[in-house]
Amino acid sequence: MIVGVPRESFPGELRVALTPAVVPNLTKAGIEVVLEAGAGVGAGYPDAEYLAKGIKIVPQRADVFRAADIIVQVLSYGSNDKSGKGDLALLHRDQALIGFLRPLGSLETVQEIAATGAISFSVELMPRTTRAQSMDALSSMGTICGYKAVLIAADTLPRMFPMLTTAAGTITPGRVFVIGAGVAGLQAIATARRLGAVTSAYDMRPAAKEQVHSLGGRFVELPIEAIDAQDAGGYARAQSEDFYRAQRELLGRVVAESDVVITAAVIPGQKSPVLVTREMVARMAPGSVIVDLASERGGNCELTRPGEVVIEHGVSIIGWINLASRVPYHASQMYARNISAFLLHLVKDGKLQLNLEDEIIRSTLVTKQGEIVNPRVREFYKLPALAEKQGGN
Repeated sequence: MIVGVPRESFPGELRVALTPAVVPNLTKAGIEVVLEAGAGVGAGYPDAEYLAKGIKIVPQRADVFRAADIIVQVLSYGSNDKSGKGDLALLHRDQALIGFLRPLGSLETVQEIAATGAISFSVELMPRTTRAQSMDALSSMGTICGYKAVLIAADTLPRMFPMLTTAAGTITPGRVFVIGAGVAGLQAIATARRLGAVTSAYDMRPAAKEQVHSLGGRFVELPIEAIDAQDAGGYARAQSEDFYRAQRELLGRVVAESDVVITAAVIPGQKSPVLVTREMVARMAPGSVIVDLASERGGNCELTRPGEVVIEHGVSIIGWINLASRVPYHASQMYARNISAFLLHLVKDGKLQLNLEDEIIRSTLVTKQGEIVNPRVREFYKLPALAEKQGGN
């Protein structure tokens, strides 16, 4: 079984899907790795380190696709809407594709992947269970994004985060407010606390309160209750516009009192809910900072422009996307561990296992034999259910 690692083609993407450190375990399992020359350089992994692990380096992207039974990427077509479409012509029938596919983003894109005949797996759909924890790339990248968001905010803010006693007197600590205490939000809380900021957080899921407290943050409680706040996978569910309106009114005071607001409220497959309005931004002190981690889906702040930094009412609103690529060395290391664990789960005795009774495989498998086969994806796009088939190789 040959696994191919092409160079990431999304503009500015520095990560690589596999790092040299994970190769020995793959080799022991009978998996050979083929790498496009220079694929790891941007993340700090030169070709020489791969060669030392026995990896074959090939000069062209097409060579990787031609040789491989399985292609592993960070941003595959779907999540790579800039240059990913070029890979469709390189994929061949029954070749496996593993990466971030954004399967709930565009039906047309998923259909195009299906039309290649490839067996595609979307790492975003990995179930959040104990058994799948080592394969949860979405959580790994969320951790990186939460960490980096705080560093960006601290660098932009014209104040310091920690309380300091100096020859010029005492400097009061910065106030950081995190909206959305998922994986990224929790890491943002932890990082802000380590830098010395007074940190508070809000999440509509009641279970988040204990997690916020465990990190030393203050949990902001609002006198409104979300209905079915999270799904079976632990992800937030969309709420009614009436709920979001009440939520914005109650959050306004906390936002206005904060030096930094980090928003990380994302609903899978849907536009990000607007939680910070232009009126709320206008009430913030000049020099304040908003880092919108939901910008790729439109943003939690009404004034966010995806991929840009804008200054409104003296407030910097940072809508950069793909923050994980700004920490490429460790982001690649974490992603590679997740992907190698997934590969070792998928490949047994030199064959790709497609046992649909396995929750991990059933949840992540998106396309096979020209069809969109994932039940969740089909339901999302209101496609008719497929006739049940026996799982197999």
